[in-house]
Amino acid sequence: VQVASHVVLKGPTKIGAGVKIFQFSTVGEDTPAFDFAGEETFCDIGEHTVIREGVTIHRGMAAGGTGRTTVGKHCLLMAYVHIGHDSILGNNTILVNNTALAGHVRIGDWAILSGYTLVHQFCKIGAHSFSGMGTAIGKDVPAYVTVSGSPAEAKTINIEGLRRRGFSAEAISQLRRAFKILYRQGLTLELALQRLETMLRETPEIQVLIDSVRSSERGIVR
Repeated sequence: VQVASHVVLKGPTKIGAGVKIFQFSTVGEDTPAFDFAGEETFCDIGEHTVIREGVTIHRGMAAGGTGRTTVGKHCLLMAYVHIGHDSILGNNTILVNNTALAGHVRIGDWAILSGYTLVHQFCKIGAHSFSGMGTAIGKDVPAYVTVSGSPAEAKTINIEGLRRRGFSAEAISQLRRAFKILYRQGLTLELALQRLETMLRETPEIQVLIDSVRSSERGIVR
């Protein structure tokens, strides 16, 4: 682990091998949430994650939370990112400068949030999704979906990201079709999901999209 000067580490916090923490970052600090009463809570940073200048990561809290904030492996948190209490980041996620997560946010593997993205508490951001610069997210973002705007609106599938990660042209084409079924045909959410399930035999990648929608508790960006 590499820790630069002027870094504050509090805990209990566990930091995986190969992590780099740049100057003026604070990792494992108490949350300022009013319900936090000083109880023992935790923070975990996965292997080979890079935490750039001025990042703040708060531990979890007992009241209404898991008591643990988790950042996955091989993540990149650029300058001045904030990770609120009880948030969970998957592996290979990228949060660009000044992105801020409120408490209890969950982010799937390979998601990318562009600069100044704001995420409301308890929101879920699906795997392989993407947000444009300055996006304000107040509802859940399904897997593979690109959102932008304030409030966030679904625009398309994260095509370029999927290409970079080795998704086949056929899988991407079918995911684009799935997006249109979910967002462009005026269907109820349940009917859209039923139609997506008929595509699973040919395109199993769609299961991740279906699961991300069905697990939503706040409702999806739509």
